[in-house]
Amino acid sequence: MPDAPHGFDFFRAGELPAPNLPAAEVAAIAREHWDLELVLEPLGSQQDQNFLARSASATRGTGGADASAAPPIGVVKITNPAFGADELAAQAAAAARIAEASPALRIATTLRDADGAPLHVRAETSEGGLDLRLLRFLDGGTLTGDAYLSPTVVAALGELAASSVLALADFDHPGLDRVLQWDPRVADRVVALLAGHHPDASRRTLVEAATAEAWAALAPLADALPLQAVHLDLTDDNVVCTTERGIRRPDGMIDFGDVTRSWTVAELAITISSVLHHDGAEPVSVLPAVRAFHARRPLSEAEIAAIWPIVVLRAAVLVVSGEHQVQLDGGENAYAAAGIAREWRIFERATSVPIEVMTAVLADALTDAPGDARDDEASAPAAAERPGVVRLDVSVSADAVDGGAWLDGAELEERLAAEALDAGASAAWLPRARPRLTASTRLAAESAATIPLGVDVWFAEPTRIEASEHLLLEGALQEADGEWIAPARTRVRARLGRPDAPHLVRPEYAAGWLAVTDDPAPMLGLAVPEPTPPAPGASTAPSLLARRDASFAEVQEHYYDAPPQIERGWREHLIGTDGRVYLDMVNNVTPLGHGHPGVAEAVGRQLRRLNTNSRFHYAAVVEFSERLAALLPEPLDTVFLVNSGSEAADLAIRVALAATGRRDVVSVLESYHGWTYGSDAVSTSIADNPNALATRPDWVHPIEAPNPYRGRYRGAEAARYAPEAAAAIRELAASGRPPAAFIAETFTGNAGGIPLPDGYLAEVYAAVRAEGGLAVADEVQAGYGRLGEWFWGFEQQGVVPDVVAVAKAMGNGYPLGAVITSREIAARFRTQGYFFSSTGGSPASSVAGLAVLDGYAEEGLQQHASETGAYLKGLLEELQTRHPLIGTVHGLGLYLGVEFVRDRETLEPATEETAAICERLLELGIVMQPTGDHQNVLKTKPPLVVTRESCDFFVAMLDRVLSEGW
Repeated sequence: MPDAPHGFDFFRAGELPAPNLPAAEVAAIAREHWDLELVLEPLGSQQDQNFLARSASATRGTGGADASAAPPIGVVKITNPAFGADELAAQAAAAARIAEASPALRIATTLRDADGAPLHVRAETSEGGLDLRLLRFLDGGTLTGDAYLSPTVVAALGELAASSVLALADFDHPGLDRVLQWDPRVADRVVALLAGHHPDASRRTLVEAATAEAWAALAPLADALPLQAVHLDLTDDNVVCTTERGIRRPDGMIDFGDVTRSWTVAELAITISSVLHHDGAEPVSVLPAVRAFHARRPLSEAEIAAIWPIVVLRAAVLVVSGEHQVQLDGGENAYAAAGIAREWRIFERATSVPIEVMTAVLADALTDAPGDARDDEASAPAAAERPGVVRLDVSVSADAVDGGAWLDGAELEERLAAEALDAGASAAWLPRARPRLTASTRLAAESAATIPLGVDVWFAEPTRIEASEHLLLEGALQEADGEWIAPARTRVRARLGRPDAPHLVRPEYAAGWLAVTDDPAPMLGLAVPEPTPPAPGASTAPSLLARRDASFAEVQEHYYDAPPQIERGWREHLIGTDGRVYLDMVNNVTPLGHGHPGVAEAVGRQLRRLNTNSRFHYAAVVEFSERLAALLPEPLDTVFLVNSGSEAADLAIRVALAATGRRDVVSVLESYHGWTYGSDAVSTSIADNPNALATRPDWVHPIEAPNPYRGRYRGAEAARYAPEAAAAIRELAASGRPPAAFIAETFTGNAGGIPLPDGYLAEVYAAVRAEGGLAVADEVQAGYGRLGEWFWGFEQQGVVPDVVAVAKAMGNGYPLGAVITSREIAARFRTQGYFFSSTGGSPASSVAGLAVLDGYAEEGLQQHASETGAYLKGLLEELQTRHPLIGTVHGLGLYLGVEFVRDRETLEPATEETAAICERLLELGIVMQPTGDHQNVLKTKPPLVVTRESCDFFVAMLDRVLSEGW
């Protein structure tokens, strides 16, 4: 508890009604004392009074029609009369100190007149003597409101708190000697004093109980917590942002009215408490701020332990103070009244996780894993079973959950246990800490509780279990002597430790709960004691990423800054090691869906028999080539098999060069065809290669991308692209360099799923053929039924190419690509010598291709793409009517693109917003990535098995992001 202060003391001051001067009176004071003519707009405050100030002359310059059109010149702050001169001087000095120490930050210091004197006056007003100051106005707006705060923004809040305490670490001033109701050192007294004012008895009881618990946790730590000057109100309301390209960046501090001396860690705790009321926030949402603060100003063990008790106390003080202030001001303080619901939300979320658990979560987040730690599930230490006991596994890596069996949930666990007991096991059990995929859920915006704090066990025979004070059992019968009897072949759940611990917890909180509970397996005779393994997931993925970066070429990038570790997929779902199930809306490599049993069985069976190269004679390569050729129109009847889309595009170009005896190729801007020398040469997407346009070899001749939405010709004018492209081909031939080929995606997938203008390929193909060249269709992304109504993209254009390159969907993730052309053109490739691919067309890849074609037929995927794609596009177009950021929805079938623009007239690409939206969607359980040269299009191309239910979830989550923020 602070010593008796010389300055303001909340407990002796009594009621603190905020000043409530008329704007006209404040303007008159400014005119008299500062020689300023101001137009004033009221701003909110808990205990003071604030006005946004604009110059009256500047306002008149706008014609007087809209005073808000004039730029603000500052904020007039009228301080509550309870605060003295020393305290105001300390506030000004603290602001100046931070501004000096952190020149990159914007700080609301007191403005000065032409002579350098601060614009600060104590004036006699209709409410008595009051201090008025004109503070620097920071434009950009605060984080006030309930909009979602991204991890980047939250981290920036932690950095600001660190900047504050570092700058004020040695700051001292007589005005710091005060006792504020916001100082956590007196939070218990504040709650005791004000709780009686809360009108809701049930809420009052909750607040008092939480306060008592938090204070009990905090009091023993008090002597170990450093003291210093702090801002003490560095919350979302008092942090100002600069918005750069649609993304907010906190970089300013305002309102130093609560500057005082308190615990250093209080600065951080108060800052993160303000995160909790925002949309989508929960206790673990504050971790980026804690990490960022700790990186600049390391926290001691005692300070880490103090963080969450202070957060809970802050929340309790906010609740009782808010209700008290509303009553005190007679309902006239709209700012305080508006905060009631927000403050209760902070309290609810702060107390949703036990303090002991959240403290362990924080400690885990700030603990560096050992440099040599392995992070995959297989390396985690496991309890050693007793003889005759079978340990079951329903984690992401378990074979038992294959083929979607995990969707059976508890029924699968019961089956596995019964099988083990039937085979003679004395007991079967599911261990603690290992994620259970059977407990997960699909299409959920929040992770499921997949991490067990205890064990599940099935005994073959009735089994007596010795009673223990901390052993909690479900499913067993307790006898009169206190001991337990576990029935035979019946699930018993056992936990050891806190009685309020749930059996399963969400991965984000697992480290905390595991730290405060113990493993009951040894007590039940299931295993010898072993250390509890770390819960896989968010805490282990970073170290695997570091190993990837150390051994895998950096240029082979990964999705997301902090990607989840994905180790399983099923249909349109991807699954992390922690059991989180994500909806995959971007993966066109697996049209039949992830983990398809038919493909897996066919490939596995073939690998057990034979896998060699296509120079040997076997049936699979013949059967697949025949079926693939049959899908194409005449004269496309001859197949080359390779491993990837890049190889297919490269080979298609080589075939054209050999068939024509020429070396020049015409390609289309904004396209991507692959990574080999030839396919990369004709790729011009600057999103994939920023230097693409400047590094094309002289034999590549790019023509304008026929983009009817943002290109040079739009709408009906897009019909002009084809004649101009044809003219360019004729000009190239006339210059003595007739092209060997024109290569283009038949549907501009890389640009965002944009159909070519009607008739485009017909005219351009005719032009290149007239000059003796070949038409090469890149169907790597658009082909294989993704467009729904058409199996091939060129069919949508009503043309037949000379050479087709295809891959991706062909193998459902197995490496497989193809070039299909006519027998005549293929024969000319003989001039280049012998061709074969070691694994292209191998028995395994061939049977993979056959299994995929079987799956298409059995599941009616092309028709499904047509119907479900139309349904999804309709949902997205409806979303467009409500969210201006959506410029348009491109595409056909299940190849769609949602293009984001900052202005629908200028079509300014919303690049940064798109990236942030993808990150937010990942939090909500959806895998999505941007595409296009401006990276402002959501490339919506899910596995073709995607259901309407999944489409509904995707659109609902996108709607949520666009509504709440990103």
